Amino acid sequence: MNLSGLDFQQARIKQVLFKSRLRSVLYGVRDIDEALLSPQRNPLADWMQTVMKPQYGHHPEIGEIDRVLGQMLTTGQELVSLYRRGQFEEARAGLNRIDAHADRIGALLQTLEVREGG
Repeated sequence: MNLSGLDFQQARIKQVLFKSRLRSVLYGVRDIDEALLSPQRNPLADWMQTVMKPQYGHHPEIGEIDRVLGQMLTTGQELVSLYRRGQFEEARAGLNRIDAHADRIGALLQTLEVREGG
């Protein structure tokens, strides 16, 4: 089974939703959903475990995506901690770190998609 372009698009959507939800938390629009920052329950992390690793775990991009995703979730946890301590501006300023992680994941997904012809 090869991944389709739709599968890769689904990963990108999960990443955009993560960033949007985290931004909403840091701007006080929504309460934090702890699953969002959990390596076991985050939608993109779950997708990696259930879709990508079984089929493409041998590709180096998968390990790198996993590593960067872990960094992105850790950064998200740090930003939420800042927010909870009342350091709102510092937390919001850290969103650029989330964007950098997301950009790296996006580039890795693109590389894998091109390689697999998806």
